[in-house]
Amino acid sequence: MPIFEIHLKPDHEVLRRLGELENKVDLLLNQQETIMSALDDLQVAVTAEDTVIDSAITLIQGIPALIAAAGTDPAKLSALTADITAKSKALADAVVANTSAATTPPPAAPPVT
Repeated sequence: MPIFEIHLKPDHEVLRRLGELENKVDLLLNQQETIMSALDDLQVAVTAEDTVIDSAITLIQGIPALIAAAGTDPAKLSALTADITAKSKALADAVVANTSAATTPPPAAPPVT
């Protein structure tokens, strides 16, 4: 059995403010879902980029073995040179095409004296 009983009359201002709070919480939850979805998309893009970078590293690290395999055969060396030149150009073009002009670092802040 309760010791105190409290009786409250509905206060329209309090109810209005509670409604506003509920709307804001709903908005935050919706924004959280949007942010999480964008984060998932970013993770997929980063994984794909990592795969491309790893492939480029493998290609570059394999060049000495390709040169050794070509030996001194002029035809093999010429084909290898053409292949490396084409792949280097494709890689350089891809880097340029996917590098924003805005990636220049901002100027350094002046030293604090």
